[in-house]
Amino acid sequence: MSINLRKTSRNFHLWLSLVIFIPVVVVIGSGLLLQVKKEFDWLQPPTQKALGDAPSISFDNIIEAVKNVPEAKLNSWGDIDRLDVRPDKGIIKVRGKNHWEVQLNATNGEVLQVAYRRTDTIEAIHDGSWFFESAKLWLFLPAAILLFILWLTGLVMLFTTLKSKYLKQYYRSQQKG
Repeated sequence: MSINLRKTSRNFHLWLSLVIFIPVVVVIGSGLLLQVKKEFDWLQPPTQKALGDAPSISFDNIIEAVKNVPEAKLNSWGDIDRLDVRPDKGIIKVRGKNHWEVQLNATNGEVLQVAYRRTDTIEAIHDGSWFFESAKLWLFLPAAILLFILWLTGLVMLFTTLKSKYLKQYYRSQQKG
């Protein structure tokens, strides 16, 4: 029975690994980049720090400040994806839908840094939505499930191999004794 289980497990393992190869390589590669995103300014701009207390500039001041940054091309609230307020650092990160990030002093609206943010694109590649929206659900989720099955079949192969080796060693020692 265990030899048959091992053979079946190896066949599943082989074919499933071929099926999920590309999605898994994409997830692993993008995941590695996301793990080191704060180590490389090219991936994610470093967070600046400003003196000051709680944020005190108005939304009107925020939009005016980012409009004055030509490379960011953030001309209206429709161009902005989100605001990331960091009171402990005294800044507001204004992230555009075009992946440009403008970091502002939260008390006076001074532009502290302007940079292109690549981590959003890498996150979209990582979850599959960069390829097409339903790739998350219909390609990457099944690949994750199959990867879990690969892990299980790998455990079966490990267990049956170790058991077989143990039994061979046990029977050899019984014959000698």
